[in-house]
Amino acid sequence: MSDGVEGNEERRRTGDAAGPEPHGVPEPRPGEPEPAAQPEPAPLVKAGTAGRTEAWAGAKTDEPATGEADDAAPDAPDASGTPADAPPDSTDTPDDPEAPDEAGEGLRYERLPDAPPPILDGVRARPPAPPGLATLVAAAVTALLSGLLLGDGLAVNALILALPLAAAAWFAARQAGRRPRRSSLCWGAGGLALLAVPVWSDAEWPTLLAVLAAAGLGALALHGCRKWSGVLLAPLGPVLAVRRALVWGWRGARERTAGGEKDLGPLLRSVLVAVVLLVVFGGLFAAADRAFADLLGSLVPDVDGGSGVPWRLFLAVLGLAAALAVAHTAAAPTRWDGLGPGPGRPRGRVEWALPLVLLDLLFAAFVAVQAAVLLRGEDVVRASNGLTYSEYAREGFWQLLFATVLTLAVISVAVRVAPRSGPRDQLLVRAVLGTLGLLTLVVVASAVRRMDLYMGEYGLTRLRLSVVAMELWLGAVVLLILAAGVFGARLLPRAVLASAAVAVLAFGLASPDKLIAESNLDAHRDGRTLDLRYLAGLSADAVPALDRLDEPLRSCALRSIAVPDAPWYATSLSQARAHDILTARPVRNHPCRDLLTDDISPSVR
Repeated sequence: MSDGVEGNEERRRTGDAAGPEPHGVPEPRPGEPEPAAQPEPAPLVKAGTAGRTEAWAGAKTDEPATGEADDAAPDAPDASGTPADAPPDSTDTPDDPEAPDEAGEGLRYERLPDAPPPILDGVRARPPAPPGLATLVAAAVTALLSGLLLGDGLAVNALILALPLAAAAWFAARQAGRRPRRSSLCWGAGGLALLAVPVWSDAEWPTLLAVLAAAGLGALALHGCRKWSGVLLAPLGPVLAVRRALVWGWRGARERTAGGEKDLGPLLRSVLVAVVLLVVFGGLFAAADRAFADLLGSLVPDVDGGSGVPWRLFLAVLGLAAALAVAHTAAAPTRWDGLGPGPGRPRGRVEWALPLVLLDLLFAAFVAVQAAVLLRGEDVVRASNGLTYSEYAREGFWQLLFATVLTLAVISVAVRVAPRSGPRDQLLVRAVLGTLGLLTLVVVASAVRRMDLYMGEYGLTRLRLSVVAMELWLGAVVLLILAAGVFGARLLPRAVLASAAVAVLAFGLASPDKLIAESNLDAHRDGRTLDLRYLAGLSADAVPALDRLDEPLRSCALRSIAVPDAPWYATSLSQARAHDILTARPVRNHPCRDLLTDDISPSVR
């Protein structure tokens, strides 16, 4: 013990802070490689005092490393036998981590677990090189168009903004050496096709669905994912890349303004001169001819003063951030497919098949009852339940819709844990799940039939039309699952996403508000009551149908439908048609209070 103390004193005097040689590690002989360095063990802390230990460790780190006491070996004990780097409130030694302290509290040292690696480290790509000139120009054009064209509504401006956004992604991917796959090009074309919905329709709810679906397809085109995890998580890629993309774009701009062959200076000066020339001569020509001034005023966006300028600046910054995030994702996409769960542990045949066979029998019994009730007519329904045909149809629709969604979840779990030890297991899986899928299709048909009966009695509304479309799409998903059971499930995630995109596109181009107005007018001609208050709340898509009403119903229905005088880039085709109709036949000033009361149409809810 005295030798160790004298050795430590010698190290203090010479300034050598290394601890004593660990036992069992001999020095290497001449010519032999040095032993590999062992990783440092996790620190020992007293159970229940992790917070105090971390605070003390932070204080010790901030102290200077040049004192006489600090130069001692970190593991060498002091004169009292206490470790040199032990917490101040502890007298335990590291030789016995589980020894209780002197206070008798029974506290013990515990080894802190290593910090887990970030979840995205294994799937995130390397940072790309700074963006090139073409990428920066495309991002700048996107920012400029965002500030000028957005803010007045969505129509053809959404499609115009998507073009430089796609160009930025294309240039960034080519610079990073990535060639787009054929599937990525198809997803990108599908996203552009979905942006035709705001060009066509004025209704906000189909437009919102179309824009969200277009963003999802665009994210999938950037990442090129193929599995369920990639399809579901791909939209998070551009969002999580915004901060890194801004730094990435700033580095690229600095490199392009530092001089050299790819300097941005000449291009910026050229653009500035072109803008000055266009403004000067355009103003002179507009002052010289009124017709040219009107044409120029209709084409050039109107930048409002006051609060309009900050709002447009915000939209420009938002467009720049979006363009850089999309370009950065295209250059270095996150491999979301790597986060997918592995195959589940297969179960035994009896354990797996028994619950599903019983569920098949339950579905079969329900389908048999539905066939007996719905096909035999209203008299059987009224006699057995005391409800009208439409009330009976509405009563169980939502339950059947939820049962369809739940069945899809059951099938997805059953496929993960299905037995797969041989051909017999594959035949068993196909038979049980195929039967369940076919019975689910019958349940979907029953739900759609129920809602059709209810809409035939009470008319069409946005909610009823939406849920029927949702139920039909779920039926298409069940068909895709059945096809995957026969041909393989490799394409199933992308097929489901493609079916959703097609459904959203068809739903938007069908002009739901126009269908609702026409359905209610047809029912009104058959002698049923008309819910004029509900029809007056539709969008400009319904104006051509409501224009066929007689006065004063026509004016009362069209008076509340707003057709704003928006610029050309924010005016949909439905708004243009409605504007022409209302200009040719203006709305008359009829008293509409009595016509818009709920007493006029109590059967439409």
